[in-house]
Amino acid sequence: MTTTLAPSHSARLSLTPKTTLAGLLDGAWWPRSRDLAAELPPLVDALEERFGRITRVTVNPTRWPVVPHKVAVVGHTVHVGWFTEQDPDKMILLSYTVGRVDLLVIPPETEPDAATRLMAAAAVPGSVLTAGVLMSDEAATGRRMRDARSREDAWETDGGGALPPLRHPVVGARMIPLPKNTRW
Repeated sequence: MTTTLAPSHSARLSLTPKTTLAGLLDGAWWPRSRDLAAELPPLVDALEERFGRITRVTVNPTRWPVVPHKVAVVGHTVHVGWFTEQDPDKMILLSYTVGRVDLLVIPPETEPDAATRLMAAAAVPGSVLTAGVLMSDEAATGRRMRDARSREDAWETDGGGALPPLRHPVVGARMIPLPKNTRW
């Protein structure tokens, strides 16, 4: 399920469908900035209907310039913690009713096509891929795609777009007819 509403009021979020297959991630979140205090309220609001009241969030501080201790959300406050040991591409959210929700955090500057691929990959039920592996795989995919575009652009600019028209290969040459009954 992907939730995308008005840009200033909603979270760009993709969640695994409800299933008995437990994976390492429960989905992906693509924030619009690295301002955690501004980005958490729409995320928590989008998650609380499915997961209940979110009370705590943990992040790795390498991806967030400022990690506030508390963030006010609709109706309550969320406590925010950080751990350098936590995967920098993952956010953990804790809820009274469901327990733990692990989300891949897609960097805000990610190109839309790459973010779409990451959101889909993180929402596969039962997946054993970690946030770091998904990000690393996407980086490799992005490099391959850029290299392919670069080769295609080089082909087009080097005159490789179309072959030149062929000239008749025997102009001015003498043709020798083959005997009709020759078997090869």
